[in-house]
Amino acid sequence: YENNLVGTLNLLKTMVKFNVKKIVFSSTCSVYGIPKIIPIPETHNTNPINPYGESKYASEKMIDYFSLAYDIDFISLRYFNVSGSDKDYEIGEAHSPETHIIPLALEVASGRSTHFEINGGDYETSDGTCIRDYIHVIDLSYAHLLALKKVFNYKASEFINLGGAKGSSVKEIISLVKKVTGKKLNHKFIKRRKGDPPIL
Repeated sequence: YENNLVGTLNLLKTMVKFNVKKIVFSSTCSVYGIPKIIPIPETHNTNPINPYGESKYASEKMIDYFSLAYDIDFISLRYFNVSGSDKDYEIGEAHSPETHIIPLALEVASGRSTHFEINGGDYETSDGTCIRDYIHVIDLSYAHLLALKKVFNYKASEFINLGGAKGSSVKEIISLVKKVTGKKLNHKFIKRRKGDPPIL
């Protein structure tokens, strides 16, 4: 909440102070909560079920109201799972601590970690593990450029999903990492994480 909500409020107040009228906001598919329609359309009801989704959704609403009050144009990009790097490895995933599935699986494949932990194997999905949509970081950067062009050339107040519209389960990701690296991937199931929808 400090980062997403308070930080966004401070940014919006500063935009008003200096008469900045355009913003492209980085949001999340977590605003949907547990979706009723797959793939998720932008018209889907928003009902976040974890603090990250809640704080991003509150930020989106704040931007929307600032837009009405101060004539600010915005595009809110709702990211699905971002992965990959550019061809020169200048941008991409680098988290500390690491929490994302693909880098964690690669840590096991490279021997830097002994096993991969799967949060829950009893979801209502085809193989019991969570299904997520992924978008490559390069595609994400192109989407930002397109959003910037649109927000500067037209009146805008839009929410846009950024994903591939095709999900992959945790088990499928593990199988793919095994196939690509040719390495064994030890894994074990642990309990579900609270706030994890079966499919996004």
